[in-house]
Amino acid sequence: MKKTVLSLKLLCSMFAWAAAGPNPADYHITIHVIVSRIQFISKQDLDVLIDGRKYELLCECASGALLALGDYKAKLVKDKHKTAYDSIQIYEFLFADHNTRRFEVVGVTE
Repeated sequence: MKKTVLSLKLLCSMFAWAAAGPNPADYHITIHVIVSRIQFISKQDLDVLIDGRKYELLCECASGALLALGDYKAKLVKDKHKTAYDSIQIYEFLFADHNTRRFEVVGVTE
């Protein structure tokens, strides 16, 4: 009996976890895509503006299709600064259908 109850609890918690999608309130950064390119079929390269600064973002899991130009909501999911001059940043875009895609910062322009 205990095994059945435990199994049901685990199953219910698994379904609840799987059903939870991204929370749109967490995606408070507006990223404006000004250039969209495909590189090597599976890589998507973007030139974007974030708070008035120009960045180049790369996604290695793209579908091979161009991302439409315009504004997207995003959140910063990784922001490491090992030294005063090195940084690693990853932004996660939230699309209208609640799918997400992560882009790594691979360039910055002054």
